[in-house]
Amino acid sequence: MCPHTGARAGLLHTPHGAVETPVFMPVGTQATVKGLTPDHLSHELDARIILANTYHLYLRPGHETVRKLGGLHGFMNWPRAILTDSGGYQAFSLSSLTRITGEGVLFRSHLNGDKHLFTPASTVNTQIALGSDIMMVLDECLAYPASHGAARVSMERTIRWAQDSFDHLAGLQGHSGGLFPIVQGSMFADLRAECAQRLTSLNADGYAIGGLSVGEPRPLSMEMVEASVPHLPADRPRYVMGVGTPEELPEYVARGVDMMDCVMPSRNARNGCLFTSQGKLIVKHARYKEDPTPIDPACACFTCARFSRAYLRHLFLAGEILYSTLATLHNLHHYLAIMRRIRHAILAGNFPELLKGLRSQPLEAV
Repeated sequence: MCPHTGARAGLLHTPHGAVETPVFMPVGTQATVKGLTPDHLSHELDARIILANTYHLYLRPGHETVRKLGGLHGFMNWPRAILTDSGGYQAFSLSSLTRITGEGVLFRSHLNGDKHLFTPASTVNTQIALGSDIMMVLDECLAYPASHGAARVSMERTIRWAQDSFDHLAGLQGHSGGLFPIVQGSMFADLRAECAQRLTSLNADGYAIGGLSVGEPRPLSMEMVEASVPHLPADRPRYVMGVGTPEELPEYVARGVDMMDCVMPSRNARNGCLFTSQGKLIVKHARYKEDPTPIDPACACFTCARFSRAYLRHLFLAGEILYSTLATLHNLHHYLAIMRRIRHAILAGNFPELLKGLRSQPLEAV
């Protein structure tokens, strides 16, 4: 534990290797981090754990197909750890196609309109078929804003579903991965605290904080983490789902968070927004047309070591596939490098100084 903050460094043990924390997990929704090969992830980036999406893989190619082909690890030739979500967030993001019932989430496929039902038990079964190292319980993620009454009803449902998930898993044999419950409660600190307290009775391998990045002001996201973390076991990993920007990473760590994920580095890369030590770089801008310098002269990634801003701009404007690979490599390297600096600072005992320095870095485009 770092003095004067809640930051801590640890090791998360999984069936596919240990993961140094705090950690940022690249998002591989469809059993791939878009634009990158497993070698990029393991050799260039040294990512120890990635995230895959239960909802999308359930619909295509199907979890039983993945099971027959060796689980996600064999299917995508990824030897390291994988965390899968449960589909609760998709019920929020695809709300026009879903209906929440006491039993679970009833939804129509966004691919062909077929009806499906996710229940606490079925989502555990699906994630076991996928071969997840860390599974998430089915939860309900509310849109922002929500009333306190609606948030309490949703929180109670999420707690009940978490208990059902753990009860179901207890009756199964042969699965060595972990199962994390999810703290919900919308943007109400009292509900977040209560939910966290009640979920600790599950004695889970780790705990997630969900329902953030749903349209709320960013300071409110931090407040909900602050309301939740003190009530979670100190000896278990804490995972905040779907965050954050580069400048937010050390802020969540300072609040006692061990694990994070977000599509931002890969999605922003594909859309021409690159993160640097001097702020955001929008690669399509005309001033980079003849710029021979790398994206970030302070960066040691594959892309910055070999290619110029001018070349990246050309690839982007030409719609070349290579652009997405090079840009995603850079953005994910930037994120993972931040996390490694944070871990090193925690172990060295100077994280507060690093946090102060990171807070002073520019955020606007270079």
